[in-house]
Amino acid sequence: MTFESLGLRPDILRAIAEQGYTTPTPIQAQAIPIVLQGRDIMAGAQTGTGKTAGFTLPLLHRIAANASHSTSPAKHPVRALILTPTRELAAQVEESVKAYGKYLPVKICVIYGGVNMNPQIEALRAGIDIVVATPGRLLDHVQQRSISLNQVEFLVLDEADRMLDMGFLPDLKRIMDLLPKQRQTLLFSATFSEEIKRLSDSLLKDPVLIEVARRNTSAENVTQVAHLVDQAHKRDLLAHLVKTQDLQQVLVFTRTKHGADRLAHQLERDGIRSDAIHGDKAQSQRTKALADFKEGVIRVLVATDVAARGIDIDQLPHVFNFEMPNSPEDYIHRIGRTGRAGASGDAISLVSPEELRLLVEIEKLIKREIPKVAVEGFTPGTSAKEEPRRERPERERSDRSRDHSARRPERPELPPAAERQAQRGPNQGMPKPAANNHHLKQPMNHAISHGKKPNRPVAALLGGLNKKGD
Repeated sequence: MTFESLGLRPDILRAIAEQGYTTPTPIQAQAIPIVLQGRDIMAGAQTGTGKTAGFTLPLLHRIAANASHSTSPAKHPVRALILTPTRELAAQVEESVKAYGKYLPVKICVIYGGVNMNPQIEALRAGIDIVVATPGRLLDHVQQRSISLNQVEFLVLDEADRMLDMGFLPDLKRIMDLLPKQRQTLLFSATFSEEIKRLSDSLLKDPVLIEVARRNTSAENVTQVAHLVDQAHKRDLLAHLVKTQDLQQVLVFTRTKHGADRLAHQLERDGIRSDAIHGDKAQSQRTKALADFKEGVIRVLVATDVAARGIDIDQLPHVFNFEMPNSPEDYIHRIGRTGRAGASGDAISLVSPEELRLLVEIEKLIKREIPKVAVEGFTPGTSAKEEPRRERPERERSDRSRDHSARRPERPELPPAAERQAQRGPNQGMPKPAANNHHLKQPMNHAISHGKKPNRPVAALLGGLNKKGD
């Protein structure tokens, strides 16, 4: 099968050829003819299967049939709305729509949060045929009255499962209420959960079900392996593998934003160019980090699950699970970043003994056992003497020396008598003063108020209790 045989317009075929594609992928071969017929679809496809072109190409074909060559904004109402869960994915979908529609009189824009709204407002007021948006920012524009959705003919939900995971269901319902009832809806999801089925039942009319991969299966062309290692040694093992195997373009997943920043910083100190990408980063920082990663400026990009949803690199070779995901479905999304567009890839999981139960749940979902490979010197329980010696840069050693010297001294151990006195209080159970200890005849607080020093055990106790944070 070829793109020509699908019946697409010549100007679209020309743009496809310029992108270097000649043969449609399975999802494209199945989805394009159905979309051209005007039917709703519910498509299940792993990331990297070409699903973006699967809805972009037929949408452009149908919109171009009645496209306006006028420059009047009134002649360019929003006719197609494409919703995505993340900014990065929205930006990449917009790039694809522009690339395939470059020879068509169709206006396209992307709107997402984290950036100034004013340029987006100006673009929308100039008239836009296709809008790619994240749900939150789209509703911001609705509230500002800078966009109208009452003429939308086509709705696309891309990675619908992730939108539900991120809590966008209330926003989606608000957006649906603003759309015409008569429209064509296309829903794409990497996994089919009961919640996705309920959503599709409320949105789709007599949909055609398309599945190009078995439900909840991991990509077939991704080699998966697990290394068992203590949590405290994971970073050393990651650095060891990246250096000894000379790995380039390594995407590493962590559970938290703080963990992503910390790991990227530590890898930098290990001499491995790294950066982090997550929701707390400014959009400009995320865009630059992703661009540097694609261009090979940095070797390791550390990401959280949400931020990584928009990473679309055809030849991404390596994905690491630095921390195992709590949800087995997230594992499928993670490793789906590699092995895309027919290329092969490696998915390596660093699994601590505490995470073995998560690994078992993943294996149940994907219905296959992930090979466990031991790395010498890093197996759980390895003693410090057995660990491989890792030379740290001079700067790191000096930094740690300074940190150690600046560390706050620990509170001195109190003698047993003083410990008991601390529990009883300052004025209870005081020993009778000896004949030569006249300065203890007064109560302790009175002695302090007159500038006199209490005995050494009590002084030590007061010094300990007055320390900041106790």
